[in-house]
Amino acid sequence: MLKNVTLAPDSSLAHEPRLYRIVAGRIEELIRAEGIGAGERLPPEREMAARLAVSRASLREALIALELRGVVDVRGGSGVYVSRLQPPRAEFDEGGPGPFEVLAARRLVEAEVCASAARMASDSAIEAIRRAVIDMERQHDNYSSNEQLDRNFHLAIARATGNSAMAGAVDHLWKQRGRLWHKLKEHFQTEELRQATLLDHRRILDAIVARDPAGAHAAMRAHLERVTRTFSRG
Repeated sequence: MLKNVTLAPDSSLAHEPRLYRIVAGRIEELIRAEGIGAGERLPPEREMAARLAVSRASLREALIALELRGVVDVRGGSGVYVSRLQPPRAEFDEGGPGPFEVLAARRLVEAEVCASAARMASDSAIEAIRRAVIDMERQHDNYSSNEQLDRNFHLAIARATGNSAMAGAVDHLWKQRGRLWHKLKEHFQTEELRQATLLDHRRILDAIVARDPAGAHAAMRAHLERVTRTFSRG
């Protein structure tokens, strides 16, 4: 059983920069307090999140940051283990927002952008979005190209608004997806999620083609909410 580890609740940490670093430090404290040795498994994520009084999303970001430092080894379907790497690599800090902060911002920004695209898109702009969807479907099995094709789709929607500031905002948010994001995606991006993403993109396209701003807003928000749920819960 875990010993009681008293921590401030997640909400009290929300104003701190790079929350994942704070939570990562608490996990290291837990490892030391519990005497969990190299090669031994940490408690399940749900249990750790409850004992540390943090959200599953915050815990998962912190675990990925610790993995990038060599402190733990995240093994899909098995659990999280203390790494045998000694000493751990240098402190990991991207200097920017964590993956779930970026997703939260994208839910707000891109849902509105998508609604605007449904109102404002020209025929040629809609065709560019359609081509982006078709490219993703055709190259679904080409993992190396998926990231760029996904980016093309979201930027095509932003450009369809006719507002360069909106396109720039979406591009900036996309560029916030750093090492932490890519490691998280590597672990928790499943074939089921990738197939669901294709369906989501089709629904978004259909709403824009139908000139349905409310439907486009809802479709984009639902898409990003589903990604968030998948990455936070596994």
